[in-house]
Amino acid sequence: MLLKRLIVCLDVRNGRVTKGVRFQGNVDVGDPVEMAARYCAEGADELVFYDITASAERRRCDLDMVARAARALSVPFTVGGGIRGVEDMRAALLAGADKVSLNSLAVDNPAILAEGARAFGRQCVVLGMDARRVEPSEAIPSGYEVVVRGGRQPTGRDAVAWAREAVDLGAGEICLNAIDTDGVREGYELTLTRLVSDAVGVPVIASGGAGAPRHLVDVLTEGHADAALVASMVHTMGYTCPGIKRDLRAAGIPVR
Repeated sequence: MLLKRLIVCLDVRNGRVTKGVRFQGNVDVGDPVEMAARYCAEGADELVFYDITASAERRRCDLDMVARAARALSVPFTVGGGIRGVEDMRAALLAGADKVSLNSLAVDNPAILAEGARAFGRQCVVLGMDARRVEPSEAIPSGYEVVVRGGRQPTGRDAVAWAREAVDLGAGEICLNAIDTDGVREGYELTLTRLVSDAVGVPVIASGGAGAPRHLVDVLTEGHADAALVASMVHTMGYTCPGIKRDLRAAGIPVR
């Protein structure tokens, strides 16, 4: 049986980890590399760094932070934000990242997924997807629309159809963030996660809404996710990676 993964996400702005609700009201919670090293030592299976303002500020992701993280960590980590093409992907990977997450860029230029997979292998290419519940329509039959630019811009794309297309192009993993539950701490969006997980043959990471270990249990079982991403739970709510994993094991979920 494949082991489920616990992944800690660190949203980074101006060199500091920040956390908000539905991408708003962000507050400073610490140094990204110091926090990541602690989570690594505590048993996080992977880490994700999102430079949340790099794209809006039209700059490359913080390669110095990536290099510092690579020196400090012994688990795989993904970086996203400020990736404008294959050369930026190459720079992030050479700086020490194991994977690169593509979100708005992939929607604007889907061919980047194929280009990245050809250049570095699909295992390095993560589709970052933000989606929001909408009224089902002919264009969006699942009832979940892909949004970009930090959830501010609708795309008219159906989330399930986009997941399938992205995997066909070369995405080796999907990090699926539900805007409706992001930072709310009342549980993941189980229906969206299950629809996408069942539609593709690559791992799906559930993101957005974790507030208690039972939420991870739900999304890893009912949501059919391969991994669960947490942020606030370990940043500010007092939960720890070992404690979360104990609760997952107690619920019969196989973890490291």
